[in-house]
Formats: sequence, C-alpha cells, structure tokens
Amino acid sequence: MTARGLNRSTLARQLLLRREALDAVEGVRRVVAIQAQQPASPYLALWNRLAAFDPAGLDDAFTDHAVVKATLMRLTLHAVHAGDHPAFREAMHPVVRASRLGPRFTASGLTAADADALVPHLLEFADRPRTTAECEAWLGERLGAPAGPGAWWGLRQYAPLLHAPTAPPWSFGHRPAYIAPRDGPPRDDPAASAASLRKLVVRYLEGFGPASVADVAQFAMVRRTDVRAALAELAGRLERLTGPAGEELFDLPGCPRPDAQTPAPPRLMAMWDSVLLAYADRGRVLPPAYRRIVIRANGDVLPTLLVDGYVAGVWRPVPGGIEATAFHPLSEEAWEGLADEARSLVAFLADREPEVYRRYGHWWGRLPDATVRLLPGG
Repeated sequence: MTARGLNRSTLARQLLLRREALDAVEGVRRVVAIQAQQPASPYLALWNRLAAFDPAGLDDAFTDHAVVKATLMRLTLHAVHAGDHPAFREAMHPVVRASRLGPRFTASGLTAADADALVPHLLEFADRPRTTAECEAWLGERLGAPAGPGAWWGLRQYAPLLHAPTAPPWSFGHRPAYIAPRDGPPRDDPAASAASLRKLVVRYLEGFGPASVADVAQFAMVRRTDVRAALAELAGRLERLTGPAGEELFDLPGCPRPDAQTPAPPRLMAMWDSVLLAYADRGRVLPPAYRRIVIRANGDVLPTLLVDGYVAGVWRPVPGGIEATAFHPLSEEAWEGLADEARSLVAFLADREPEVYRRYGHWWGRLPDATVRLLPGG
C-alpha cells in the first residue's frame, strides 16, 4: 500500500469520495464513530458524507437512541450507532476504569469499589435525563455529605451514561444532561472486554482500515499488547498488507481500497473530524507540516479544507460566506470546488447556526501567513 492508496481507502470508507444516499442512522453506522465534543460537528460530518442530508434525521436518531453520544474511544465524546455502543463501551471499560478512578477520583474520599457500588444506583436514577446539578445532588444524598470535587468527574464517565438531547440547534447544548443506556452497564470481566475489543477492531477496520497495530491502539487508546492479542484472535478473518514504510497493516477482505489516483472532491470538514484523529500516523490525511496549526495545544481541532484528499487549510463562517485559509497554493479548479461546497454549507447552516464555531475564532489570530479567500454564500 502506498501512502496515497491508504488515503483513498480512508476516504472511501468514510464516504468522502462521494456523498452517499443514506439516512443519518446508516450513515453513522458506516463511518463507525464521529467525534462529538462540539455539538454541531456530528451534523457537519454527515453533511460532508451524505447526499441531501437532513439534520432533522440526526435529531430524531439521537432522541430515539438509534444513535448515541457517549464517552468512548480516546476517552472523548463520540456519536455511534446504538448497535455498536455496548461492544465499544465494554472494550473501553478497562481504560475508563484506570483513567477515571485514579488519584483525582480517590482524592474525593471514594474508592474504585465505591464507584462499582454506586453505578447501578446511578443508572436507576438516570432513567430519564438528569442535569449535572441533579446528579451531584443525588450523589451527595447517597453519600450523606457533599462529595469531593473529583467524585462526579470520575463517576460521570466511569458509569456508562449517555448524553441526553437538551437543546437546539444541534440536539446538545454546552450544559450536558445524562441518561442511562438501554443496554445496561458493561461487564467488568477481562474475557468480555477482550471479546468486545475484537468487535471494535473489526468495526474500526471497516471504517478506517487498512491499519497498523499502532493505529488501532491510537483510535481506541488501548494498549498495543491488547490490540496485538485481538488481531491474533482475528487472524483467520484478516488480510495482512505492507504499508508505505514497510509496516504491517491489517484489513478485512472485501473492504474498498480504491486506486491511488481516484479523484477526491473538496470538502469543508467539521471540527475534530475523526479522519484527522483515528490514526497513529495522522499524515494519512493531515500533512505533518500542518498538524500543529490544525490541532492546537489544548486539543482543539480546527475545521479544515480537504483538497485532493488532504488537509490544505482551515475555514470559518464570516459575514457573506465562508472564509477559507489555504496553507499552500491551490488551483483555480480547487477553489471553484471549495466555493461550491461553501454555498451549500452556508445554506445548510442558515436555519441552525450560521456562525458555527464562533467561540473558536481566537485561533485565527494565530495562523501563519496564508492565502485567504471569501467564498460567497449566495
């Protein structure tokens, strides 16, 4: 596999070579996992991938729990198909336990055993949407005294709570509410976690492959030894390939691996789009020279221009359209394609949030010198 061939494989599986005529639920299932730290981003991710995408379809999917939002891979918020959530959460259980029941949690006076005892009761309490204030008050009542500051921080992510839709324009506001999943808590059992990790690996390869051990470990933030064990168990189902640097890659037979010269249309990608974060080698889509510009030191991942399958700059809404900042010279054909996307995006945002991502505008004062164009919205 060449580097460009890997890029095209990712674009094909992530529905970025052409928009597909799918509904929101099937679209989420196909792309496996959508970063969801920012409320608008799952909607923009699907707008980039689905033909005639209606955001109301994703609203309904969140309301009906056909698509769920939860802390999952890399301990960040993702939107995933409800059918994937149990295995993904169970695969992540050892990682969540180790990271969220450590010193910050125990400094509150609680132990990991206390968390295990509290989780079933918390899930009963969260049989309907509960705000942070309600959950903290519930925890204080259970303990007979106000809990320390790390108690709810650890428990809200250790418990397999979903985020409940709270407010327009994008189903979730910046003040979360929580609700119990319909499938119950994950099993605290190494064999169950290992089996679920194998399911996660298969789904990852379907949506992001071919991939290396390091890529899978980066995607899920699990130990490479656990990934190797999962891949060894799956060996009879997998193909082994050689990557551009001689590394071993794994893939599922029959998954698309388009020709490296397959045309890739321009796209205006959402903040934190998964294709920028799902690999140990992010150069598959994000050129190394641009990584520190696009991924800020605090973890913010800016909305990007995708040109010929690779990040070429960033964008933001401004009065009159979309401001596109290109980090290297682009052809007029590329600019025309981005302008078409900008007109469509402005129309898409008009009824929801025309100035989406406005709160992140301070980063534009720290961009390097580049070519800036206003792409009109009308």
